Amino acid sequence: MLDVLTVATGAAALLLGAWCGWAAYRDQPTKDWHFIGMAVVTLLALVQLIVGIVQLARGEKPEQGTTIFVAYLLGAFACVPAAGFMSLGERSRWGSLTVAASGVVLAVLEVRLYDIWRG
Repeated sequence: MLDVLTVATGAAALLLGAWCGWAAYRDQPTKDWHFIGMAVVTLLALVQLIVGIVQLARGEKPEQGTTIFVAYLLGAFACVPAAGFMSLGERSRWGSLTVAASGVVLAVLEVRLYDIWRG
């Protein structure tokens, strides 16, 4: 996998988590700017999903198994959008906190994806 893409996605996820965590601390719901940030992070995760599938199609294999690698790729891609939809239903500080938590979860998933690919 592309190490730069993994690091960029993880860093963007942590920034999103900090930004939405700050909004939750100030007792604010997610706003339009937060959703733009979620879209950027989701786009990075989509690019990572595509790159991962292309590398698998070219015959490259992750060290810890293809099935678990694809499962983590799909989970990483779905993490932030799922939290974004949940934050739409909860228009309070808890919606922002949900998105902040998803940013941290995505960063952890990125570390795990790196471990699965490299062994």
